[in-house]
Amino acid sequence: MKITVKDICAFMEAWAPQELACDWDKVGLHTGSLNHTVTAVLACLTVTPEAVRAAHKAGANMIIAHHPLIWTPLKRLCPDDPQTAICLDLAARKIACLVAHTNLDMAPDGVNDALARRLQLEDCTPLFRNEGLKYYKLISFVPPGHEDAIREALAVAGAGRIGHYTHCSYQSSGMGSFLPGKSASPFSGRKGRLNTEPETRLEMQADSTCLKAVLAALHAVHPYEEPVCDVVPLANSLQGPGLGCRGRLNESMSMKEFARHVRKKLGIPYVQVYTASGKPVRHVAVLGGSGGKSITDLPGNVDVFVSGDIGYHDAQSALLRGLSCIDAGHAGTELPILEVIRLRLRACFRTLPVKVFRERSLGQLSC
Repeated sequence: MKITVKDICAFMEAWAPQELACDWDKVGLHTGSLNHTVTAVLACLTVTPEAVRAAHKAGANMIIAHHPLIWTPLKRLCPDDPQTAICLDLAARKIACLVAHTNLDMAPDGVNDALARRLQLEDCTPLFRNEGLKYYKLISFVPPGHEDAIREALAVAGAGRIGHYTHCSYQSSGMGSFLPGKSASPFSGRKGRLNTEPETRLEMQADSTCLKAVLAALHAVHPYEEPVCDVVPLANSLQGPGLGCRGRLNESMSMKEFARHVRKKLGIPYVQVYTASGKPVRHVAVLGGSGGKSITDLPGNVDVFVSGDIGYHDAQSALLRGLSCIDAGHAGTELPILEVIRLRLRACFRTLPVKVFRERSLGQLSC
């Protein structure tokens, strides 16, 4: 089956919608044509000359990168600038580049969930809630016998998620009325007369990242020619996507044991540990990438914070609060997401080859 750049973009948008990205971020398709056929995909953290060459060698004409390829506008197309040279190389090789950055940090099963899972944390919740996320109640009226099919379609599109629960809905029975016109094709009833039919009122919650997909799913599976749907904005703040993760270890460890655990599970040569406490580690907060500046906002019931780019003054601020830190590197804390990208792509596009490129400073990862 033909797979296009547009198909891959749609897949990533359903997983990590661009609406989740910070307003300063640069996400989405940076190079390439939506209509081009994808032969293979290479997943990487940063688009470097080595990553481009690896993609070309693997026969991959699409790259999914975590860090933006183009951050500031290109003022000229001259190869003497290294970053411009990468863009020109991608264009010459006809390699598309899709960027999923802070939207993938925020997304369920994204960067931070992958990091928490790799470190074997349990009962995870978002560290920082996405306060900009809006929630809606979706209300539709369904003929009896179609409730399960419509609920399933809406749930697959993202509706009905509350915390660790999915398929959350409410339904009640009533009577609907309608008068079909001459050009109508009603599911039930007769044209030219007022009909009353039993209906089920089906309610589900959806957030702003999936609302468009949920509405499309409703119209795709609803048996009515003109399905009625109310979309009601909600004022409540439900548990949804957020930045970072907070969880706990199955068993307590000493700080030395936990540092070794982090290094081993992430497959990195070393970690930097900041601690002035001998207390055991059980409750852990993680933030993939650059999390040093977030230390002052961390909750108090955390034993250790695992992130990257933790500066000297950030670490001192943490120690003053009695919080230990482990700096596992910017790339080191983001690496687990690459395997997640590969597995999710292969699950959706079974015939599509997907390769993972690990930054040279951390060693190559073959697959």
